[in-house]
Amino acid sequence: MVATENSIYVSDKAKIKVHQLMEEAGVVGNDAYFLRVGVVGGGCSGLSYKLDFDNEVKPMDQVFEDNGIKVVTDLKSFLYLVNTELNFSDGLNGKGFYFDNPNASRSCGCGESFAV
Repeated sequence: MVATENSIYVSDKAKIKVHQLMEEAGVVGNDAYFLRVGVVGGGCSGLSYKLDFDNEVKPMDQVFEDNGIKVVTDLKSFLYLVNTELNFSDGLNGKGFYFDNPNASRSCGCGESFAV
């Protein structure tokens, strides 16, 4: 991935899984819904990622679209997520979403938390 601007990126595998989950949640095709990405305190490395579907953009939110997926994050989380790529793995070593975050100085073994 080559960052061309400050954004949040979505891989092809993550796009497929997000669409599948939106379908299961009954919100696929509803343009009011988007993927909310955030960073919260916690986890074994100090910070954890948070993913959810939402339909309310708040005043200080940062809004992006990549690979057909609308991604929204709060401004504080974006400082940790700038130029991060959301990916999805369904391999034997673990199944789920993970982040390729160039800002993380270290991450934990489970891949769910990080430090800067």
